Amino acid sequence: MKAKLFIMTAVAMFASCSTPRTDDTETPFIGKQEITIPNGRLTPEALWAMGRIGGVSVSPDGKKAVYTVSYYSVPENKSHQVIYTMNLDGSENRMLTTSTQSEREPCWIKGGTQIAYLSSENGKSEIWSMNTDGSNRKVISSFDGDIEGFSFSPDESKVMFVAQIKYGQRTADIYPDLPKASGIIVNDLMYKHWDEWVETIPHPYIASFDGNRIGEAKDILEGQPYECPMKPFGGMEQLAWSPDSKSIAYTCRKKTGKEYAFSTDSDIYLYHIESGDTENLCKDYTTSQFYGKVFLGNANTSELLYVCPQSKDENKGYDINPRFSPDGKYIAWQSMERDGYESDRNRLCVFNLDKKLKTYVTESFESGVDDYCWNNDSQSLYFIGVWHGTTMIYRTNLEGNIEKLTDGDYDYASVTMAGNNLITKRHSISMADEIYLLDTNTKKIAQLTTENKHIYDQLTMGKVEARWTPTTDGKKMLSWVIYPPHFDPNKKYPTLLFCEGGPQSPVSQFWSYRWNFQIMAANDYIIIAPNRRGLPGFGMEWLEQISGDYSGQCMKDYLAAIDDIAKEPYVDKEKLGCVGASFGGYSVYYLAGHHDKRFKAFIAHDGIFNMEQQYLETEEMWFAHWDMGGAYWEKNNPIAQRTFANSPHKFVDKWDTPILCIHGEKDYRILASQGMSAFNAAVMRGIPAELLLYPDENHWVLEPQNGILWQRTFFNWLDRWLK
Repeated sequence: MKAKLFIMTAVAMFASCSTPRTDDTETPFIGKQEITIPNGRLTPEALWAMGRIGGVSVSPDGKKAVYTVSYYSVPENKSHQVIYTMNLDGSENRMLTTSTQSEREPCWIKGGTQIAYLSSENGKSEIWSMNTDGSNRKVISSFDGDIEGFSFSPDESKVMFVAQIKYGQRTADIYPDLPKASGIIVNDLMYKHWDEWVETIPHPYIASFDGNRIGEAKDILEGQPYECPMKPFGGMEQLAWSPDSKSIAYTCRKKTGKEYAFSTDSDIYLYHIESGDTENLCKDYTTSQFYGKVFLGNANTSELLYVCPQSKDENKGYDINPRFSPDGKYIAWQSMERDGYESDRNRLCVFNLDKKLKTYVTESFESGVDDYCWNNDSQSLYFIGVWHGTTMIYRTNLEGNIEKLTDGDYDYASVTMAGNNLITKRHSISMADEIYLLDTNTKKIAQLTTENKHIYDQLTMGKVEARWTPTTDGKKMLSWVIYPPHFDPNKKYPTLLFCEGGPQSPVSQFWSYRWNFQIMAANDYIIIAPNRRGLPGFGMEWLEQISGDYSGQCMKDYLAAIDDIAKEPYVDKEKLGCVGASFGGYSVYYLAGHHDKRFKAFIAHDGIFNMEQQYLETEEMWFAHWDMGGAYWEKNNPIAQRTFANSPHKFVDKWDTPILCIHGEKDYRILASQGMSAFNAAVMRGIPAELLLYPDENHWVLEPQNGILWQRTFFNWLDRWLK
């Protein structure tokens, strides 16, 4: 089996470019990894040897950038984040990090003569500063707890940072004579989040800064039981300084209890530092009328016209990530319309601070805004969003006229102003993130970093192509097809249907260190990855068809995709597999009972097996309530009743195909009981099955050795049944 051969070869050739400290008791320095790949095939070890580029910050003069890279050591089973600087032509790229502790979230201060960053070198996460050559390192904060993120005010007289505060009572608070009791007393919903029991929540603080030390900090939400930024993934992007350094805009969902568990209604608040007053910018303001056009920027330029009527807009969905315009006259943020709908379209809202007026400037773009930044002129913004399987950069003015700036089979992952140009990260199915510079006038793009060139130069990647498939309801569906390296159309290959999670996340040109299409292709599989119903980038009707109908058209779309590719002479129709995670795992469990013997192997990672379990077990109740259409005890609710009647566990009697179930026990989004139940059911039915259970992983697999174990188990299972 070729997969096993690749693994053994990679283990033999894997080495770390790490320099251990002289004291053997200390953690070795984990830096850029070196690996030899003699056969040119991507391996799990090669994936984990790749540096992963993080955030990028541009110097005030627009001539330099500071950014982070995360490196992983498989033998140490650890990661290390380091800081680099470079000129914005890509020259003089230099690593500044010297500590074995991760150094992260760097930003420029003192006119670009110093860099501030976070480090835990002294045993807790603190704000440090250093010169731009890495010298003169010193701690500049004096906060008692760990600092999780920070931002200096534009005039650098103050700093805002995020730290955890205690939330609720511990058992020892209630019963002081039982300090060693491990039981957790729960009396409300949302007592767990993602992979943690909620015992603390983040709050924003502000403190003075005299140029050398950060002063005493003030919690701007003191005494309030609300998280800011919002769990589980919110960071400093959910807060912003005004250009005059007098105000802070922040994101918060000021709800508790059952209302918090079922609502996504967060708002943007404006906190005035001198007075301490706070105003809510999202409620009780009028939306202006405008005409918006989108210019797709190709030879056959097409325009879409959208008219937004004047109306009362209360912003009942997620409102997140505020950013002030450079002139301080506007605040923009990403805004969802409907409460309880976590995957609603993210619109770009612009608020006029003088007129107290909101406009939505991306209404003619029938997809979501994933990231954005203001242009220097304060009259336009740049943003990224997915359309037809790729995520591109666009520009919109305040009237909502949109122009597409990039093209190609890529995903752009961020936008940051660099003078009059844009710094952006870009990846594809065949390459991880690198940093690029986009000339906003000529639309020319230049690659600035080559972090993993030493690995790519040793690899032969499989061809990637778009394929449009007719669906059962007369529409067209885009799939990405990935072929093995050295593909020979005269041979027959086992083929995998990839089922996307989300359920409403795109199958775009994404790069993954686990669900990596190129490593599947390197193991001589063809992969078809369809943008089935429920995915963004194909209009709102396509996106929203899945809500309340998990088992409907999207499942027909999956089967249409695999049936279409199976017509090709190079596909072995007797060796088809089906794999997926999260909603993709649900898809695998459902298709296991509805595939009419198409597939010979299934793999489900963190999938939903029992819908009734999921409705009550998941931690974000709004998600299940919206997507399932209601509770299973609502007997007069036809949508909910259809959902639960089509739960995968009710079709186990039709299972007839070997299945591998993978789950993390710290996954509180979809509990591990789902994967264990599916595995147990398969074994009790006499179906070949295997369970890979991680006691220490959540909805993802984050540790290096666990990640390699995942890949080995994945390919051993497929090879057993498909080769």
